[in-house]
Amino acid sequence: MAAYGRPELQLLLLPLVCLCGFGSVVGLKVAGGPAEPPNVPVLGAADAVVQDAPAAVAAAGASQPRRATGWKLSEEEACREDLTRLCPKHTWTNNLAVLECLQDRREETELGPDCNHLLWNYKLNLTTDPKFESVAMEVCKSTITEIKECNEEERGRGYLVSCLVDHRGNISDYQCNQYITKMTSIIFSDYRLICGFMVKCKEDINNLHCGSINVGHKDVHSQGEVIACLEKAMVREAEQQDQGHPIKEVCQRAILRVAELSSDDFHLDRHLYFSCRDDRERFCQNVQASEGKVYKCLFNHKFEEAMSEKCRDALTTRQKLISQDYRVSYSLAKACKLDLRKHRCSLDTNLPRAREARLSYLLLCLEAAVHRGRPVSGECQGEMLDYRRMLMEDFSLSPEIVLHCRTEIEAHCSGLHRKGRTLHCLMRIGRGDHSTAVDSVCQSALKTLIQSADPGADYRIDRALNEACESVIQTACKHIRTGDPMILSCLMEHLYTDKMVEDCEHRLLELQYFISRDWKLDPILYKKCQGDAARLCHTHSWNETSELMPPGAVFSCLYRHAYRTEEQGRRVKPEEPLSRECKVEVQRILHQRALDVKLDPELQKRCMTDLGKWCSEKTDTGQELECLQDHLEDLVSACRDVVGNLTELESEDIQIDALLIRACEPIIQTHCHDVADNQIDTGDLLECLVQNKHQKEMNDKCLVGVTHFQLIQMKDFRFSYKFKMSCKEDVLRLCPNIKKKVDVVICLSTTVRNDTLQDAREQRVSLKCRKQLRVEELEMSEDIRLDPELYEPCRSDISRFCPNMNFGNAQMIECLKDQKKQLSQRCHQRIFRLQEGEMNDPELDYQLMRVCKQMIKRFCTEADARNVLQCLKQNKNSELMDPKCKQMITKRQITQNTDFRLNPVLRKACRADIPKFCQSILNKASEDTELEGQVIACLKLKYADQRLSPDCEDQIRVILQESALDYRLDPQLQMHCSDEISKLCVEEAAAQEQTGQVEECLKVNLLKIKQDVCKKEVLNMLKESKADIFVDPVLHTACALDLKHHCAAITPGRGRQMSCLMEALQDKRVRLQPECKKRLQDRIDMWSYAAKVAPAEGFSDLAVQVMTSPSKNYILLMIALSVCILFMVGLLCGRITKRVTRELKDR
Repeated sequence: MAAYGRPELQLLLLPLVCLCGFGSVVGLKVAGGPAEPPNVPVLGAADAVVQDAPAAVAAAGASQPRRATGWKLSEEEACREDLTRLCPKHTWTNNLAVLECLQDRREETELGPDCNHLLWNYKLNLTTDPKFESVAMEVCKSTITEIKECNEEERGRGYLVSCLVDHRGNISDYQCNQYITKMTSIIFSDYRLICGFMVKCKEDINNLHCGSINVGHKDVHSQGEVIACLEKAMVREAEQQDQGHPIKEVCQRAILRVAELSSDDFHLDRHLYFSCRDDRERFCQNVQASEGKVYKCLFNHKFEEAMSEKCRDALTTRQKLISQDYRVSYSLAKACKLDLRKHRCSLDTNLPRAREARLSYLLLCLEAAVHRGRPVSGECQGEMLDYRRMLMEDFSLSPEIVLHCRTEIEAHCSGLHRKGRTLHCLMRIGRGDHSTAVDSVCQSALKTLIQSADPGADYRIDRALNEACESVIQTACKHIRTGDPMILSCLMEHLYTDKMVEDCEHRLLELQYFISRDWKLDPILYKKCQGDAARLCHTHSWNETSELMPPGAVFSCLYRHAYRTEEQGRRVKPEEPLSRECKVEVQRILHQRALDVKLDPELQKRCMTDLGKWCSEKTDTGQELECLQDHLEDLVSACRDVVGNLTELESEDIQIDALLIRACEPIIQTHCHDVADNQIDTGDLLECLVQNKHQKEMNDKCLVGVTHFQLIQMKDFRFSYKFKMSCKEDVLRLCPNIKKKVDVVICLSTTVRNDTLQDAREQRVSLKCRKQLRVEELEMSEDIRLDPELYEPCRSDISRFCPNMNFGNAQMIECLKDQKKQLSQRCHQRIFRLQEGEMNDPELDYQLMRVCKQMIKRFCTEADARNVLQCLKQNKNSELMDPKCKQMITKRQITQNTDFRLNPVLRKACRADIPKFCQSILNKASEDTELEGQVIACLKLKYADQRLSPDCEDQIRVILQESALDYRLDPQLQMHCSDEISKLCVEEAAAQEQTGQVEECLKVNLLKIKQDVCKKEVLNMLKESKADIFVDPVLHTACALDLKHHCAAITPGRGRQMSCLMEALQDKRVRLQPECKKRLQDRIDMWSYAAKVAPAEGFSDLAVQVMTSPSKNYILLMIALSVCILFMVGLLCGRITKRVTRELKDR
């Protein structure tokens, strides 16, 4: 009973397995041979020790101690029954085999109390008897010499065995290795046998009620439960779930050291061994119990349905200890030992609870080394991959998550523990996909965990993502090597496509939300840009695992250097440009962020309030950013700046808008593939898309997207990259403080027009800007919404008169032009101004340029851009003229003839004649309202009177000739004679090709016309035809041959050719064509009737009629003869009627 008398003294002499060792288990190897190889001399030596321990055996209540050699446990009465029941017969002759058999029995079987005490005292004496140390010295003589620390240990105090256990991985001698392995198994079977453990943890064991430390208490064989109890308490403390009895630091170190020393063989973790014995047989039957292989195998099957809950809990506790100290994982510590030292990741190995010992720190440090391209062994990287996957699978292994996210888990993520589902649930809440916002501390814990696991480097780390996206990866990303970081980029490229499945989409966005907030989590970006980051963003001076620099700051810096920053048109040039490969990666990240506003940290941070206020109902793909852009003026300043910068960036590189590019793929491949292939875009692709908006390959999604971006560009001229870069200096100089693009365009175009009209020696707007200004003006002419100055006043008119008309292709503008007379006053004025601008510059007439594109190439290649319409009018009647283009030209001619201001050529030619002859009309006119052809009608009358200047006369002659062929070109005639035309000339008006038949019909039916205003218009036509036969197309056609034969030498104009034909008609020697003769006679009758109906209103009018009359010579002769006769009569009659007396003469 001596053993019972000095229990504490004996315990102090126990081998100090966890505290006395100088080395570490890191990197050690334990032989994985059979439990006890046959015929090992060590066992005999152990038995010999027992012979000299009679007191211990007697104290255990055994039978009379045997002093003879070969004392056997199997021969003791206390354990004979249990031995027969539990252990195979071949083990009975070997004490250590019996000991192993009895202490590894199944949990449901119990040992008798006497046998339990016998085993306890046997093990206690084995570990404390000096003779046992002498056996170790004999068996491990060569090993002790090799291991310096053990050779220096003081003999006789049990320290030698402790040291050998600590260094068992370095023992190469087979017999010594087996001996120490058996000793380890004995020691770890009971916490009281572990050197110093009870001394360090005595108080904590009592406080936490983890078991008894009194030797007299009933000794249960599963004393590993005490260590398990302490481990669980330590885990709870880390998660701050149990604050009642904090474990002392020395005990915590002892617990972790015990876990570390049991990391190679799962038999040494008694609690886990008994909890998982059946599961080991089920899942890991053929796995050797060495080097932590069984642990890893069980970890991999932790979430299998067949795994028992008891084993799963024990494995989770073990994993939590690993997360606190990576050295608790034998395989990880061994594989990464050299790498940790090489990259200086383990600075203080004497502090197992130090920051450097945490699994997360190890992973961050070694991941940073891998990302920087520094060598890390493949074995270590494989271990890291396993433990990163472990962290992502089970959130409970991260005490910060359990501690800080408890509320969110209980409220939203309960019941989703397995396979990373709880973590993804938290990520979804953290992303903002739930009405409840996640706590900032929980968000930070999530961020830290994802940094440690680094799933961006290998998607397989995230089991939830891997399972959800497996089908997508197999179809869309099968060309990429498994585990390659590009898999995530590939998945992002197929986001919102037909190949993407909903579950994968959710998991991907949840993960990408956190990756987008730390550039180091994207290994490709980090690899390509780390040099640029160090050079331009000064990252070389701070530790990669430091949190001093915000993670988002680095990408923001790279972003600023990748794209030119603009402030009020000024370009801020970086001192050194970003490398091409880094810029490509920055573009890739920006493309991904454009898919979802939540992937842009700055945008989400600054615009959270505005998103809720303006865009709460915009939940479809890409709608949130479009909504923010639509409400740009309403946003708070911080959000407005972010959205503005992003929009400005998109204008330079529209490929950043991945959804738009995806929608526009057909049109890009067909019309814009050249510019799309450029790695560095400068606005060319967007310009190409705009130019090809109405090609047949354009689909609705692309059209809507391109048009939307055009509309957004109107809010700020900086949103049009090419315009901004071409005109920034001109804007600063000529249009300061103007921001809206439409106002800038108006300002610059007005400057260009004024300089042109004033024949300025030098244009104030640069040539480069003028060219781009032309592009912007053309784009604005395509869609009325791109011209707010026109769109806003016409909104109500659009809904009234053009509700079903498309905005694009200038269709809405054309509709408003057609309904011009019915429009509201404001809209009418804007349309008039628009038409005035288009007539001055036909290139701005989108419909004309579109419909007549080919005809312009055919007839007007050499014509100046401002004379295109004039050129088309001149070739209007060509046989090669396209009918649709001809119809469009006619519409523009009708518009021009409504007001002289819409005909710039006429306006210039008649600038002196109009105020001279038509001032009364101008006085009554309003600035933005058509004169309905009154000024042109006035000039026509003066043309007939032959009072116009030559230039003006030429232009009026052209107008007369054109309107004589088509009555619609005479607005006064159409306005005043519409009823008569509909009654008297229905067939002629319905003809598709107008050849003057309507005018001829009105002339023929002059006597039937009842309305005086219409009759006056027809009489004016007759009057005009007397001045020039070309304005009477029917007569000119009938008399074409006679003109050629009889009047070829006569100069056209001023009625000369008409007079020639009239003289030929009266000359009996000349034979005119019958049709010509008939038409001439009809004209004479009409003129006679006109003279009766509309006599001369004054002497000047009479003189004009005489001078323009075909019988002018005859009339003038008669007038001259009358004057002569009157003169002679006056001479004669004057002498007769008035005689004067001589007297009066002589006075």
